[in-house]
Amino acid sequence: MTDFPEAAIYEHLARVGKALAAPVRLRLLDLLDQGECTVEELARRGGLPLKNTSAHLQQLRAAGLVTSRREGTRVHYALRDDEVSGFLGHFQDFAEQRMGDLRAEVERHLGQEGGSGAVTAGELAEMVGRGEAVVVDLRSPREFAQGHVPGAVSVPSRELEDRIAELPWDTTVVAYCQGPYCVVSPRAVRLINATGRRARSLRGGYVRWRRERRTG
Repeated sequence: MTDFPEAAIYEHLARVGKALAAPVRLRLLDLLDQGECTVEELARRGGLPLKNTSAHLQQLRAAGLVTSRREGTRVHYALRDDEVSGFLGHFQDFAEQRMGDLRAEVERHLGQEGGSGAVTAGELAEMVGRGEAVVVDLRSPREFAQGHVPGAVSVPSRELEDRIAELPWDTTVVAYCQGPYCVVSPRAVRLINATGRRARSLRGGYVRWRRERRTG
């Protein structure tokens, strides 16, 4: 136990750091930034065992980052408020600015389509305003119903190949998926571009778009 006078204060501050010190918990926070979810939904979307998901969520709740409510036998979780979302966005931006190896990993993971070649939220607004973009939401119908970029068309990624003929030839398709590091939209962009159409990803997906809209 530390013995400097402010030790108790720093012990409390460190609880937030401990809550964030697991990749799984950071991923769960990004998933929750799209909207409220049950433990079962989060486990499925995160590819995690149900028991582990519940344990991680309880740690996040203890640090004041998420809230929960019970409805029958199901427990629903959500980010505590918009300030948590803003904090996560600043945290991710700060880390990418300071850590070259993180930037390189993001570019490697997402490719140019999801990294340096992606459209920012501000650029998307300008493109849509000029009639130069069609926005495609690749998430599930349920996620789309919870919230989406205004004017976006729902084309779940599993349906993209069958519905690709619906996409325009003369307008850029801007596709987006879930969170900042989701690989679905970069893959979709490569598929669409292979047909001769023009496509780009929305940088950071729906989550980053929501964060920037709230703080912009």
